[in-house]
Amino acid sequence: MEIVIAKDNRELGREAGRKGADFLKETIRKNGQANIILATGTSQFETLRTVIEDEDIDWSKVVMFHLDEYIGISIEHKASFRKYLKERVLAELPSLQAYYLIDGEGDPAEECERLNKIIRSHPIDVAFVGIGENAHLAFNDPPADFEATDPYIIVELDKACRMQQMGEGWFEKLEDVPKKAISMSVNHIMDSKHIICSVPDQRKAEAVVNTLTSEITPEIPATILQNHSSCYMYLDEDSASLYKEVMAEEDGK
Repeated sequence: MEIVIAKDNRELGREAGRKGADFLKETIRKNGQANIILATGTSQFETLRTVIEDEDIDWSKVVMFHLDEYIGISIEHKASFRKYLKERVLAELPSLQAYYLIDGEGDPAEECERLNKIIRSHPIDVAFVGIGENAHLAFNDPPADFEATDPYIIVELDKACRMQQMGEGWFEKLEDVPKKAISMSVNHIMDSKHIICSVPDQRKAEAVVNTLTSEITPEIPATILQNHSSCYMYLDEDSASLYKEVMAEEDGK
């Protein structure tokens, strides 16, 4: 894993976006097309903006998959990740070759089956992800399932995850946050050729230091990223603060 510490969220997003865009353009040059995963949430604003604004990407050769979605909320709900992607990505990229969004309003098992059939023939070249305040990866909350082999699975959301979603302003109260979601599995994220992980803000500092300094464990799901051969984690000074303290202590020994 390569760790990049930027001075602030904006610089983090620019650097992460440029790296991801470079991988995307390289893949299109080599293979004639590329498959990507897009995460949502506030951590991805700057990164996705940078990628979208790269005029050298031929989006007609890109297939996009969606990382996760709540079960049981309408696409009109402000917390809907489909709504996020439609407004922030799809509206800006009308030439995309294809895109596949997760519909959490119907039968979740049938939706997983539908998506799994599609994505199995589209190996992921670049995955844009983040980690949660509880170090979740996608919606794989601790203890995450490190054994699941299906690309999309149904997961339970823990209280820490649901508190984060409320704290970010997507829901008015905890009771409004769904308790289940459809999420890309840990193993399928790890099957991506390249991973761009954007993690800004002080509230993620503990998750960052645990992810980077702990042994790999389902109790800290993002630790699995340590095993990926082409994972780039982009931090800002706030999210990297505790990690830098630990590294300074290690250097002083």
